[in-house]
Order: sequence, then structure tokens, then C-alpha cells
Amino acid sequence: MSARRRQPKNHYKNSVIKRRARIIGRVTSFLKIMSGVVFLLGISFGFIFGYDFLTQCNYFKMETLTVTGLQQLSPEQAIKQAQINPEVNILSINLSTTRKRLLANAWIKEAEVSRELPNKIHISIKEHRPLAILNLGRQFLINHDGQIFKEKFGFGPGNLPIIGGLEFSDINIPGDPRSIPFKAVMNVLRLGQQAESVLPNRSIKRIHVDKEIGLTLYTPDHESGRLKIIKLGYNDYPGKYDRLKNVLLYLKKEKNFSDFDSIDLNDSSRIVVSPVRVESSPGNRKEV
Repeated sequence: MSARRRQPKNHYKNSVIKRRARIIGRVTSFLKIMSGVVFLLGISFGFIFGYDFLTQCNYFKMETLTVTGLQQLSPEQAIKQAQINPEVNILSINLSTTRKRLLANAWIKEAEVSRELPNKIHISIKEHRPLAILNLGRQFLINHDGQIFKEKFGFGPGNLPIIGGLEFSDINIPGDPRSIPFKAVMNVLRLGQQAESVLPNRSIKRIHVDKEIGLTLYTPDHESGRLKIIKLGYNDYPGKYDRLKNVLLYLKKEKNFSDFDSIDLNDSSRIVVSPVRVESSPGNRKEV
């Protein structure tokens, strides 16, 4: 009987011990968690304090700002676009954000921003190179990849050919094949970029696209102010440029030939030169 009476007492003591152990375990876990939280808060406050100290320290105050790669934009315009204050601490500048601000300018194709401790910021810019003006009712600038990068306002870059006769559906879209007329325009413009080209792009006033006939180029005569016409049509533009060079050399040697109004190179086997005349007449045409 006595053994039976002691059994509940031992059971009670074991329950109390287990309960105390659970409480102690919970308190210990809570204290560990709180210690971790306090440690993390301390680290965070340390980083914040350190960041504030470094980004406000005069030792890292910007003294040199270099901008390279500019042609259309001025250094002042690029710095204004980047929103960099002359008195700024270079560690406070967010390089990624500054780069995105620069790329928001339509002239800027690529941009890199870097810092050099203790007081220098470097900005490297690659601008779009305008190749021609595309007239679609409104005028747009296209780059050397054939992509529109901005609308033309005011005078804009000089000595660029104006392209007419195309539509929005002809324009180059990355990943899609170019239309035949637009591809023809780009081929001619690339020929005009070559050294010693017989018809450099700067000498072309307009390029008119007829989707059935092909390309017609208009070049200014600086003495008379009139426009000379060169009909290229489609295809074999390198060959046609070579034949045009030979024709111009031939005409230059002709003593009785003053100048031409138009040269038709549509048919590779038959080049038609129309001399300068007051009135158009079929008899004034000369085949070369």
C-alpha cells in the first residue's frame, strides 16, 4: 500500500521538473533570439552610421569629373542629364541610377559611370551616330544600324541625306527582316560612307524611294543651286557606283559637255545621261 501511495508523488515531481525544463528552454531560446536581434540591430546601426559618415566626409568630395565620347552633346548637357552636383561626395552617387539617367537622353546609346577613390568620377558615353533623316510626315534621325533613335527638331545635324517615300512598316525592327526598299537605302548609305566614294553621303541632298522603280538620288550643284538627279533603281549598287565613277570621269574629259541634269543607271547595260538644258528634249539625252 505504501508503494502505491508514493507513486503519484514521484509522478508529480517529474511533471514539475519537465515543466520547469520547458520554461527554461523557452526563456533560453527567447534570450538567444533577442541577442541575435540586438546584434543585428547593432550591425545595422553601425552600417548606417558608417555610411552616413563616409558619404558626408569631405575626404571623398568630388574634385574631378571627366566625360568622354561626346560629339553631339556638350559636357555640360551630359552632366545635367546625369544630375551630378559639383559638391557631391562620390560615395553617395548611385552609379546604376546615374547610368539610367544618361540613357534616358535620346542621343546616348551606351553609358558607363565609375568612381575612382578618393575624389574622381568618370563618365564614358557612346552616342548614336546619325546617318540620315527619315521623312515620314515627321522627320526622324536614324543611326548607322538603321534604327530611329530620336525625332529631329529644329536644324539638327547638317549634311544628312533626307529619305522620302518610305512608310513606318518599312523601318528596321530588331529581329525582323528589313523591307526591300529600306534595305536598298541602307546599302546606298553604307556605300556613301566608304573612303573616296564617288557619291559620299554628305553630297546627297535627298533619296527618294519608289517601291516599284527603286532609288533616285538628288545631289546639289553648289554653283547653280539646282539638284542633279541620279537614278539607281534596285540592286548591284557597288557596280552602279563604279560605273557612275567612270561616267563622271568620261564626262569631265568631254570638252563640249558642260554638265548633266540626270544620269540613269537603272539598266546596267545602258546608261543615259541628260545634259543641262533649258527645255527637256529627248534629243538632248546621251547614252554612254
